[in-house]
Amino acid sequence: MKSLLIGFGLMLLFEGLGPLLFPRLWQRVLRQIGEWPAASLHRLGGALVVSGLVILWMVMRE
Repeated sequence: MKSLLIGFGLMLLFEGLGPLLFPRLWQRVLRQIGEWPAASLHRLGGALVVSGLVILWMVMRE
């Protein structure tokens, strides 16, 4: 449970850096991503999930 909370805290920390440091750029990027076709967002989400799983697998096998 502790590892899960650490991971969640790190995720929130990194997700918050963009809007904290570059709010206007963050707005522009989100607007542009909102115009992407659903299929592209689907592929992006899949790639992020697979990347996260690979990282977790690499860390856990040590």
